[in-house]
Amino acid sequence: MSRQKILSLGLAMLLVMPLAGTAGSITTPEIVAKTTAAAFSCVRWMPIGMCFWLRCSWRGCRVRSSLKVGHYNPDLVVSSYNELGGNPWVEIRATLGLAQKTAATGLLGSLLPVPIDSAGNRTEGTSGNRDHKNLVFREADAIGHPLNSLSAIPAAVGLLCSSQTTPLVPYFQSGLDALAWRQEVPEIFYPASLIPGLREIGSWPLQTWGGVYPRTGWTTQAEEPKAAAINAQRAGDIVTRTAQPHIYLPVTGPSGSGQRVWPPGPLLEKDRRTGTWQMLVPRSESSCGVFGTNDLATLTGWSGGRVDRAGDYAWNLWRPYKCCQRRGQWFLFDIDWTSYPP
Repeated sequence: MSRQKILSLGLAMLLVMPLAGTAGSITTPEIVAKTTAAAFSCVRWMPIGMCFWLRCSWRGCRVRSSLKVGHYNPDLVVSSYNELGGNPWVEIRATLGLAQKTAATGLLGSLLPVPIDSAGNRTEGTSGNRDHKNLVFREADAIGHPLNSLSAIPAAVGLLCSSQTTPLVPYFQSGLDALAWRQEVPEIFYPASLIPGLREIGSWPLQTWGGVYPRTGWTTQAEEPKAAAINAQRAGDIVTRTAQPHIYLPVTGPSGSGQRVWPPGPLLEKDRRTGTWQMLVPRSESSCGVFGTNDLATLTGWSGGRVDRAGDYAWNLWRPYKCCQRRGQWFLFDIDWTSYPP
């Protein structure tokens, strides 16, 4: 049995006896409920074409067809929070929080100038010299969404596409990626880290929340919800790509055996065609969108009503899939009558 499946089975046992949540936290049943409530707005299911298969038996061969559909899957729960091991997802905090903290402090704690166990919400500079008072540090996790395990029945009849992620598997935990997430090595050497305007979450230079690069826990942002959103975008950017200079599991799972699946590509900021976000904590939202909204003309701004007093934030990351049910031994070709995502 693979390591991902062992982790998934072990964590799934917590669903039988869910832990109680507190302010600024969320439980697995609550995540499932909030995701279901947003399904009508975020799934965006639609038929998009046909697939053709060659099916052979002792009586001969014939071509069969199946409907090709497209929709968004809630692949990941991405959290941004202050203290190491303090994920707002209660079950993840109870199972992986201590393990993450122990591993991070044991392996890299003595090598880094930033104290690993107390880096949460730090500001650069002393009290008498706050030259970078908006530069703050936050942790981030990207965990496989628990609702993926509930899609097996409709996926088997071709109504929903199998996800690349495995429920409850930790694809990224910043505590285990301490060197890159805290020290910006080698992230600081990417062109997008050095040239203003590249990979910006917003419309640079008119308005921007911040840059995707360097993909670390440090952000220069006065509004905490936006700083948390930047960290979430960075974590999503890492795990949806392969061969990144980070410690993580790439989201490149196999497609379902009973389907042909066209999975989404890498996540890009401000691009709904690569992924959308649904806030879970602190405010439960039933719609999906992208980060980088121009809120300069609004009274409260995007952050209004989204500030958590404990500094805990979590989002669902929905990503677009296309698939069709297997109707033969060999896939021949497919025809799309509309593009997806629209």
